[in-house]
Amino acid sequence: MDNETLSSLPRLNEPAPDFTAKTTHGTIKLSDYHGKWVVLFSHPADFTPVCTTEFMAFAKRNEDFKKLNTQVIGLSIDSIYSHLAWVRSIKDNFGIDIPFPIIEDLKMNVAKLYGMIHPGANDTSAVRAVFIIDDKGILRAMVYYPLSNGRSIDEIYRLVQALQTTDKHGIATPENWQPGDKVIVPPPTTQDAAEKRKSEGYDYTDWYFSKKSI
Repeated sequence: MDNETLSSLPRLNEPAPDFTAKTTHGTIKLSDYHGKWVVLFSHPADFTPVCTTEFMAFAKRNEDFKKLNTQVIGLSIDSIYSHLAWVRSIKDNFGIDIPFPIIEDLKMNVAKLYGMIHPGANDTSAVRAVFIIDDKGILRAMVYYPLSNGRSIDEIYRLVQALQTTDKHGIATPENWQPGDKVIVPPPTTQDAAEKRKSEGYDYTDWYFSKKSI
């Protein structure tokens, strides 16, 4: 990618680029979801086996995402007709309905806006990208996968939970944090606060590393 392309890619903790797009559920605008979290994910192409497993996994967890006030949206550089045929094929072959919209992006407008096209991987396919956008329209996480390997939808779900917990409680979460686990207390930023940290009642290891239950 050239410098101009890199400078235009979305950045964490900045507003997610808005777009209007045709989908299998009609025309949508990203800003219409303000007040909800959004998981926007791309796949290389319809009727491909790895993508099929991912779509079925997202479909099985869709109700769980909805309980987190989160809308799942798929995208590939294929037509609405291809999307519709693929959704019907998944239903016929695997008995699974795809309940979320899939964006038609034939002109690659959304894919380019979000940096989903990596020429080194394939000139015509969107890489497996995931963008988590919060309820204020701010881009909070980006994860990229190669064309050859499927994502863990459980991990994407866990990350949404972790981000929402961070926002609610003003804390950080450790490696592989799960709901119910202890969370990390932000470290003190002054010498005086560092001296007091041990006596503040947290699960204390050192001045910079303390946990608590929420």
